[in-house]
This record gives sequence, structure tokens and C-alpha cells, in this order.
Amino acid sequence: MIQIISGEKGKGKTKILIEKANTEARAAHGNIVYLDKSNKHMYELSNKIRLINVMDHFIENHSEFIGLISGIISCDHDLQAIFLDSFLKIAYINDKNLEEVMNKLSKISDHCKVDFVISLSRNYDQLPESVQKYVTVSL
Repeated sequence: MIQIISGEKGKGKTKILIEKANTEARAAHGNIVYLDKSNKHMYELSNKIRLINVMDHFIENHSEFIGLISGIISCDHDLQAIFLDSFLKIAYINDKNLEEVMNKLSKISDHCKVDFVISLSRNYDQLPESVQKYVTVSL
């Protein structure tokens, strides 16, 4: 399953994402991972959540980002959910490859039974129709 929290920068997407991650961590039967562009939110997240600073892994394009996601999943068979903050930035997404990356994440989610919750700095109406179906919160 994929859920997207969409809205312009500064609308409060990260706060909602952190609240969702912490809520899920309290009831989780598996592991939770939170990917971000820095360690800034480390102390806002439950200690049950593994924070990964994507910038520490020298990712340079969206294909390498998908490789990182696959590596995280392959190392943790109890992984329940991955929260992705600042998705466009950490995954090197542009208007041309957004649908491609979302399709790959959907396949990974279905195959590996891992949920993705994504904060995306775009308004709902700026997203392709194939991506709009994943939006659960629009700010």
C-alpha cells in the first residue's frame, strides 16, 4: 500500500508524517523505517523507528534510490512500513520520472508486503492522475 501526503512546502506534511510513523510504531508488529534528507527529526520519532539519512548514502538518481529501498527491504524481513519525507528531494524525482518511480514502489510494496507513506511537495492537482490515486492527505 502506498499513501501520499501532498501539499506545498511549509504546509505541515512532515508533522503529519511523523505523527503517522509514531502512531504506527506503537501498534506495529514489524519494523518501521523513516527516510529523510537529514537527522533533524531524530528526537521527534519514536525510538522504535529506524531513521536513515539518505544523504549519507551518496544517492545520485532515482534508480539508485530504488536500489537503496530494495536493499533496506532485503536486510529486514520484518519490515512493515517505510516513511519517506521530502520524497522529491531524497529520491531525485522530477516531473518526467515521478510516475516511473511510483510504479516501481507500488510493485515493491505489493511483492514485499511493505507499506510506503510519502510526503510529497506538490499540490494534488499538479500530480499525474496515476499518482493522485495514492493521495490520502492533501494540504
